[in-house]
Amino acid sequence: MKKIVQVLIFSISFLSLHAQTKAKIWSIEKANAWYSHHPWLTGADYIPATAINQLEMWQADTFDPTTIDKELGWAEKIGFNTMRVFLHSVAWKQDPEGFKKRVDQFLAIAAKHKIEPMFVFFDDCWNKTPKPGKQPEPKTGIHNSGWMQDPGQPASNDASLFPELEKYVTDVLTRFAHDKRILLWDLYNEPGNSGKRDSTLPLLEKVTLWARNVNPDQPISMGLWNWDFEKLNAFQAANSDIITYHDYDEPAQHLRVIQLLKIAGRPLICTEYMARLRNSRFENILPILKKEHVGAINWGFVNGKTNTIYAWDTPLPDGRQPKEWFHDIFWKDGTPYKQEEVTLIRKLTEK
Repeated sequence: MKKIVQVLIFSISFLSLHAQTKAKIWSIEKANAWYSHHPWLTGADYIPATAINQLEMWQADTFDPTTIDKELGWAEKIGFNTMRVFLHSVAWKQDPEGFKKRVDQFLAIAAKHKIEPMFVFFDDCWNKTPKPGKQPEPKTGIHNSGWMQDPGQPASNDASLFPELEKYVTDVLTRFAHDKRILLWDLYNEPGNSGKRDSTLPLLEKVTLWARNVNPDQPISMGLWNWDFEKLNAFQAANSDIITYHDYDEPAQHLRVIQLLKIAGRPLICTEYMARLRNSRFENILPILKKEHVGAINWGFVNGKTNTIYAWDTPLPDGRQPKEWFHDIFWKDGTPYKQEEVTLIRKLTEK
């Protein structure tokens, strides 16, 4: 917890010392005014059940608006008003205009269901080498067996590739910079994961610069997730309009993190929580997030090709159902995994 305080003190000092050179970072007042115009934000990290990864979600041959429409309808019915959705630079590179049309189509479906999504650009989690075309089939009983990093390894450390990544980020942001259907831009998921640590910092700094150069109407953020990564954390906290973070801890520890993050004075959105086997559950975390007025986005929505009903480190190669799902809320047919969870979510999201 001491590290959290150090990160926040550094970031607050950074902002005060660089107020003029960092003018495009939203003021605390602007950030809180933006947050006050939204209802309590609730949703899930979302990928349709028919996609194993971000490429299968966004490539033209496998983009599935019918399933997206059906599943976001379930989200609307339980009161969700946002979803966190991962983009992918490889899908954009294949067909920039088609990619943006599919993003626009997704936004139209989301708006139909009164959902304002946030989009994620880069990601340091899971498989290292994303490739276009047909994606791998799920590995039986293995959590996120086909999820792809973006831009991957060693691409994320290769500065010669940054100009192409800049085109991607700039193109997408410019196209949607004034789109009121988008809640927020999450520039980088879990920077430093997969053993990368501080080697991710150069790309993180670049994507932040590219985003600030576009200066979208929507806020930007980079979720805090590992308190051992001091340099990354300090940069993320100092350059986020809205503080987002991940926390799969039990209630007491999670509440302590919230209390410390509030030192920054900015709105908070938890963009990953809810891992039942770690005692991060809807029934013990969601009421805390509502009471503290912290946005609540849990990992996982529908039991699909990502296999996130299985725990990170407990594969079941025979494919049997785990004794308890790790993530996810619904079966593929829309039946709740636990009716009492859905009832609680509906109750807490009532206006």
